[in-house]
Amino acid sequence: MLAHGAVLRKNFFSAEELVTIVKDFHNAGLTAEEVAIMAFAQKVVTRANQVNERDIDELRQFGLSDEEILDVIHASAARSFFSKTLDATGAVPDKAYLELEAALIQVLSPDRPIP
Repeated sequence: MLAHGAVLRKNFFSAEELVTIVKDFHNAGLTAEEVAIMAFAQKVVTRANQVNERDIDELRQFGLSDEEILDVIHASAARSFFSKTLDATGAVPDKAYLELEAALIQVLSPDRPIP
């Protein structure tokens, strides 16, 4: 989350906005489309066996193509795989992330302190 959060912080959001998004993306001022994509990605990561046609149709209603929806699935699954791999191997974040605001570090890496 630190790597992705750092990119989002640099290019799109303030630290405060990112903290709000991480804590509750449903009520963080995002567009309905962004919330739907994030909810879908969350479901892919936490309950992939429950993803159904209704979930896909919701994203299609925002104009996402099947290829774009598959991209969300691939990105979500790949990020989950990589994060779990880092956790299982005990990897620690790079010191470069100390440049992020303390509140942002806290929500993006609560269980993996930066050395």
